[in-house]
Amino acid sequence: MIGDSKTRVAVLFGGRSAEHGVSCASAASIVRHLSRERYEVTPVRIGTDGLWTIGLDHQVPADVDTVTLLDMTRDPAGPRPSALESMWSALSRLRDEVDVVFPALHGGHGEDGTLQSTLELFGLPYVGSGVLACGIGMDKELTKKLLAETGLRVADSVVLRGTDYDEVSAEDRERLGLPVFVKPAREGSSVGVSRVDDWDTLDEAITTARKTGMSKVLVEAAVRGREVDVGVLEYPDGRVVAGPPLEIRVPDKHSFFDFDAKYQGETVFDIPPSLPPAVLEALQAQAVKAFRALGCSGLLRVDFFLPADLVPVVNEVNTMPGFTAMSQYPRMWSAAGLEYPELLDVLIDTALVREPAASR
Repeated sequence: MIGDSKTRVAVLFGGRSAEHGVSCASAASIVRHLSRERYEVTPVRIGTDGLWTIGLDHQVPADVDTVTLLDMTRDPAGPRPSALESMWSALSRLRDEVDVVFPALHGGHGEDGTLQSTLELFGLPYVGSGVLACGIGMDKELTKKLLAETGLRVADSVVLRGTDYDEVSAEDRERLGLPVFVKPAREGSSVGVSRVDDWDTLDEAITTARKTGMSKVLVEAAVRGREVDVGVLEYPDGRVVAGPPLEIRVPDKHSFFDFDAKYQGETVFDIPPSLPPAVLEALQAQAVKAFRALGCSGLLRVDFFLPADLVPVVNEVNTMPGFTAMSQYPRMWSAAGLEYPELLDVLIDTALVREPAASR
């Protein structure tokens, strides 16, 4: 960005994870809400095969949708480069043509620190947390250990690491009780997650989790209680603020907040939930504590369970939560008076004033 010229933003989306489609929807919403008076927008798609494609031009229509965005970033004609060649070419070009990158990717190869490390190698400022925070935040086992160490309450679980470590002992089963949830250790959007109400179906649930390509699996005790999310936002001046909590009320036909419940539009979100002020404040304080413990930057969504004793239990964190206008994170900030376009401004401004990537 030079003088009074527009800030040049590259919006990265797609990727090789199971959340490719979710990322495309997030990116379309981000691109649609970026002010054309303030930003010059370049969409960059990473295909499921790892091929990087830069948008045809900078004149992205303000009413862009997912289909249009994909069409603008269709594979180039002619000889097809390898994924590595396309990545190197795209990043070399972006280094010269953009001021900041908004990585709207979810799951592996996007939210887990791998993309962030690549952007840092090329000296490209980017929205969101750095390599270490993304890597830890994506790993449910490491997140739970670190947050528990800081005094936050987490659900009990057993970690299965492979064929030699796949036994949930009788003692573990007694301690965990039923139901349990079986989860890949490094996936989001409830991909590969199963609820187990009978130990006879445990092996099937583990197989489902491993179909995501992740060998490490968590078998986690169910926490009976309300599901409440809290968004954390970092401002350019360094302030870290938690937004109003959001309660998730899942339709009865879903046994938990699974992939379908997340994206079929039937789930009800209450902002703020009907809870005592002290509990709402505790949720917000713990979300900020998790942000700092993980070493996050820019943003974080912390997902809690709230059992009968009203003492929050951290379920998971998301360093790059879903980002359509109807996703939980933007909804929370809209309820706080920070509308979607202004939320994007804060995230981009914070990324631009952070220390250069090479010094972090």
